[in-house]
Amino acid sequence: MTLLAVERIKLFTTRSPWWCALIAIVLTAGFAALMASSAPAGETLSIANTQSGHQFGIAVIMVLAALSITTEYRFGTIRTTFQAVPHRGSALIAKAVVVALLSLVIGEIGAFGAWGLGYAIRPSDSLLLNSSAAWINVAGVGVVFAFAAIIAVAVGTLIRHSAGALSLLLIYVLAVENLVQLIPSIGRKIHEWMPFNVAERFLTTAGGRGPGGEASDAVLSQGGSLAYFAGVAVVLMAIAIGVAKKRDA
Repeated sequence: MTLLAVERIKLFTTRSPWWCALIAIVLTAGFAALMASSAPAGETLSIANTQSGHQFGIAVIMVLAALSITTEYRFGTIRTTFQAVPHRGSALIAKAVVVALLSLVIGEIGAFGAWGLGYAIRPSDSLLLNSSAAWINVAGVGVVFAFAAIIAVAVGTLIRHSAGALSLLLIYVLAVENLVQLIPSIGRKIHEWMPFNVAERFLTTAGGRGPGGEASDAVLSQGGSLAYFAGVAVVLMAIAIGVAKKRDA
């Protein structure tokens, strides 16, 4: 608990987490307001449509998470952290947990804010949370944010430089997974197993449209998709801890 408290204090003593949190919420919720207000009168707004901004929110959350660790390397405070906590794995896990919990809260605020704005602007549309699929479509966004944050902390630990980590994460999230589909013959098969594509499958029912507006082609079940995405986050974090233990801070 002490480690968690220390990481919480370190995280909130800088302005960047506050700004990132605000931007992630505004992007996630703002797109819902935009879609609801601009949709034609005869077109029905779905719950998935209200969550269309979550992909931009994920990008901002990953910036927040990566900066939480790369900033320590940049200013050398990571050395003090590892001197105070010789077991480097414990320190890094505590940081990942704190950032993931914050990302979960941000995701839930943004997702339910998006749903609420859509419902307020288009009350006549079918936006009631009256099924498990509808609840997952909204509440699941925060869960995806949390595991995405762990992935970003792991990448930040491995690369250590803010510019490099942020460039890699943003390019991957916003472009790489979609571009993989262009590879002849095997592109589609690879895309089925790409982590964020699989995360989209968790947020939808089979054959349904995800919050990004496109149907995920992942082959796993909804629960299996969440387990796979979580597994990717855990494995990357384990690799990052192993590397951090072997090299100088």
